[in-house]
Amino acid sequence: MLPISVCMIAKNEEACIGECLQRLSQYDWEIVVTDTGSTDRTLEIASGYTGQLHTFPWCGDFSAARNYCVGKASNSWVLSIDCDEYLTTDCEEEQLEALLAPCMKFPEKAGMIELKNPHAASFHSSASIDRVARFFHRDHYLFTGRVHEQLTPAVSAPGTACSGRTLAPVYFDVPLCFNHIGYQQEDSLRKKAQRNIQLLEQELHRSPEDPYLYYQLGQSYFVLGDMEHACEIFDRGLCFDVDPHAQYVRTMVESYGYCLLHLKQYEKALLFENIYDDFCSHADFVFLMGLIYMNNGRFDEAVSQFEKAAATGDCTVEGLNSYCAFYNIGVIYECTGRPEKAREFYLKCGDYGPAKAALAKFQ
Repeated sequence: MLPISVCMIAKNEEACIGECLQRLSQYDWEIVVTDTGSTDRTLEIASGYTGQLHTFPWCGDFSAARNYCVGKASNSWVLSIDCDEYLTTDCEEEQLEALLAPCMKFPEKAGMIELKNPHAASFHSSASIDRVARFFHRDHYLFTGRVHEQLTPAVSAPGTACSGRTLAPVYFDVPLCFNHIGYQQEDSLRKKAQRNIQLLEQELHRSPEDPYLYYQLGQSYFVLGDMEHACEIFDRGLCFDVDPHAQYVRTMVESYGYCLLHLKQYEKALLFENIYDDFCSHADFVFLMGLIYMNNGRFDEAVSQFEKAAATGDCTVEGLNSYCAFYNIGVIYECTGRPEKAREFYLKCGDYGPAKAALAKFQ
């Protein structure tokens, strides 16, 4: 058995914590649950899976709660997850240990799990697949940030003796996959977004030049459907000298683009041509450019971008490099009077509902 502790914070999670813990219990790992003020059966359910139950008075700081939970673990290697993240990996423990053991010889590295996020509040009906840092050695990493907390190398964390040094995290992939079912509950998602806006605005007051905070604040307004505020926040965040290779920057750019399309600011969205070379290696951005050209009536360029998206392997949102791209090409051909070409591309979409409905018109 590898010395791993699963650490999770919880508050009123009776609807999902049981399934979460049941799936984790297939592995012989220590489970540590820290409750931040539940009034339901969360602790009662958790007690059926672990004796490591703790309480932490909520102080409006997710990192403080997570670091407290990590401090209660018996092992130095920690897997941090949320109650609404369900393990889907089908892997024997011996096989998983063989994969993880070599990585655990390098505690300065943090492990990235795979997280599938259904888009309950998005312009896409499909899910995104993200890699997030959740597996780490607690002597080398800790959580920072009051909300949307991130793993940070311990020597560069605020308040530490070596906080003047800035270390970049070093990552490796962990063969663990989770479904994030929390995004399927739109009412819950909206409540979390409203809560996060308050916390993020407090953080921005303290750190007004942190583009990551603008990204998270913009995403919160995005979830609420307040595209005007989201656009304003994304615009401010992208004024900083950001790294186009960072995942959050890519997501911020793409969300900003969809906001502009939603607000019918089609000409402004064409300014994304100026950053095309920085982001065109990812199908998500190329697909977005196809939509921008499509909404500006530049149909040949739109088709070219959708075809490129379909040929690009690196994609976060399911379907943007396959059936969604083919469907939009079909729509363009149908609207420009080329029904046979439209039918050809609709057929490429497989079981995609909108394409099947479009094909029905050709019967």
